[in-house]
Amino acid sequence: MSTTTKDLLIGKIEGLSIVDQQKVLEFINSLETSTTAEPKRKSLLGRFADLGVSISKEEIDQARRESWSNFPREIS
Repeated sequence: MSTTTKDLLIGKIEGLSIVDQQKVLEFINSLETSTTAEPKRKSLLGRFADLGVSISKEEIDQARRESWSNFPREIS
């Protein structure tokens, strides 16, 4: 019969002292809380949606043209 990870863990834990078993339990509890405590991240689009800002493709293109108009600059 093949040994599963669960079986290996149970065997290891059973070989520990009560104090060490308690430490393992505390560690497992900390793993559970650390993975569930992370807030869900919003996309930038969703994060700023309530501001009511609407930028058109033309406005973005114009800003790019202005930003890159002096590139490359001549170094004297």
